[in-house]
Amino acid sequence: MNNTPAAQRLPAEMRFAAELDALAQADSGPRPAGWRLSPRSARTFILGSGTAQAGGVTITRKIHGNDALVERAIVTLAGQRGLMLAGEPGTAKSLLSELLAAAISGDTTISVQGGAGVVEEQIRYGWNYALLLRDGPGKASLVPGPLHRAMALGQLLRFEEITRCVTEVQDCLVPVLSERLLQIPELKEQHPYLLAQPGFNVIATANLRDRGVNEMSAALKRRFNFETMQPLESIATQVTLIGDEVRRELLAANIGVALPPDVLTLLATAFHELRAGAVEGIAIERPGTVLSTAQAISVVCDAASQCWYFGETTLRPAHVARYLLGTVIQDDQEDRRRFSEYLRIVARKRSLRPDWMDFVAGAREE
Repeated sequence: MNNTPAAQRLPAEMRFAAELDALAQADSGPRPAGWRLSPRSARTFILGSGTAQAGGVTITRKIHGNDALVERAIVTLAGQRGLMLAGEPGTAKSLLSELLAAAISGDTTISVQGGAGVVEEQIRYGWNYALLLRDGPGKASLVPGPLHRAMALGQLLRFEEITRCVTEVQDCLVPVLSERLLQIPELKEQHPYLLAQPGFNVIATANLRDRGVNEMSAALKRRFNFETMQPLESIATQVTLIGDEVRRELLAANIGVALPPDVLTLLATAFHELRAGAVEGIAIERPGTVLSTAQAISVVCDAASQCWYFGETTLRPAHVARYLLGTVIQDDQEDRRRFSEYLRIVARKRSLRPDWMDFVAGAREE
């Protein structure tokens, strides 16, 4: 009997529960205090293994590329410095953050989503004002925020898009990362503070396109190890990742559309050429929008859904071309002009390729 709850998207610790359980059963490696898995097993959970674990469960690869970075990230979290994952949009920063939290803490839900409206109380702790007025400040009236919960439970705090918060809010992490202690001066106790339990640390993500929006202070930067996630350059690796992720999403949605490898290769090639600004040695203007593997996955999922719900069973290049405009190019007229020029060059250089001509025709229908 399947006890997995129905949801649009499950947290990683629920989505990959069988893999995590199998790794935990077979895990005999040394592990830092408070960790659910050893560093070696955490690495296997994220990068996959070629052999089945306990119960015949196969550990799938969830991050493609950046293998050495994954190891360094795990080692960082075992120490006393926070981990900063930086990179362009769509380079799997948030996914890696979630997978690390699932493997190390078994809980990915202790998180903060950065934004201009976030204030310190939303990160540290707040108060139940009815109890506060009746009884005064105390543990009963204190409402733990994500930082308080992570420290008290000895788990990882995920801080997404930290540079979207104003610098003063970001800096509430400085004393916590330095002293592993959260001051709670309102409590009238002998020890008005919270000590971090073993296993606590912070994983933050930062979008390189937001650089300069709210620059991190030098004091906060010193308390993080920075790792930059790189986009996938290999078309073959992109095709593998796109195919794996799309099949997983289509299976969850009960969509049975065939995904020919040639169509996925064509889309990955188009994304690569647009990002690189060149088609078979001919320079083109690069779009200003982000052309990430995550966007390519979204394009294929949308195109496959159209096929399924409107009576087609096999994905074609024309299908993905129709959704590339709406998903990636969106409403930027300059990007539309650049994409039209790309189509013109492709139509001239690959006129004898039926798959590419189907792609061009699908895009021009819009």
